[in-house]
Amino acid sequence: MRAFIFPGQGSQAVGMGKALADASTAAREVFQEVDDALGQNLFRLMSEGPEDQLVLTENAQPAIMANAIATLRVLEKEGGISLADKAAFVAGHSLGEYSALCAAQALDLATTARLLKLRGQAMQAAVPVGIGAMAALLGADIEKAQALADAAAAGEVCTVANDNDPTQVVISGHKGAIDRAVAMVKDHGIKRGVLLPVSAPFHCPLMQPAADAMAEALGTAALVSPLVPLFANVTAAAVADPATIRDLLVSQVTGRVRWRESVIAMAEAGVTGFVEFGGKVLAPMVKRSAPAEAEAASIVAMADIEALAKSL
Repeated sequence: MRAFIFPGQGSQAVGMGKALADASTAAREVFQEVDDALGQNLFRLMSEGPEDQLVLTENAQPAIMANAIATLRVLEKEGGISLADKAAFVAGHSLGEYSALCAAQALDLATTARLLKLRGQAMQAAVPVGIGAMAALLGADIEKAQALADAAAAGEVCTVANDNDPTQVVISGHKGAIDRAVAMVKDHGIKRGVLLPVSAPFHCPLMQPAADAMAEALGTAALVSPLVPLFANVTAAAVADPATIRDLLVSQVTGRVRWRESVIAMAEAGVTGFVEFGGKVLAPMVKRSAPAEAEAASIVAMADIEALAKSL
């Protein structure tokens, strides 16, 4: 049994999608549809940069989704593969949840692109630059990370944002609290704390204005049941009901990305193969969280797609 999984922010890079578009009409059609939906030449920004524009949250989010969906579409159209036949579940890390829902046809591509553009803008606008921060805790499990976040908060917001795998947890909140946490890592038996180059403190209560904006946008978005259930970030459980999915996407803006737990829950549901589309971020996390016999592959280039099509 397989799960198709989709990466989150941080997996963007100048040149992303270009080789795919050069090689495949199916990929070019995805990038064109996203450009049309957004009224901007996002694909040119993805292929040529400049990097400082691509990394802006409002551009990075739809770009990462477009690249992942293009990779999947090439597999589907040129490999003659159907997601519904080959995957039992979909899941995505943070914004990747939108890619997963698009892949499973719960959201159409244009709607997904517009929602992610808005999500990026709303998350950026929620907290003035410099007020919030995020840090990756390396060599930390969830218990150590939680204890550190509690100790560093000192009346400010400092929470676990992403429980990625047994060795990496990300915290988010007020900059002062995150700086304190990074300074205190050794006292909590954590190897290292690294401030992340992000423009806002994602997945913490400071993002409430963005959650409100997404509640409004998702309220009018056409969202139907996915072809296969989604393992949701905030519950680490399978969901297929559109109304519930809407609520979870809103909660996800301020809530924790329970990725480690999601991987374990998918494995317990019978998933033995995880296929990451458009990035090389999630597969290594999966290998650190899933049972030893589980397989995880990252599908990025045409050669990866061709090999996957043969193996399916």
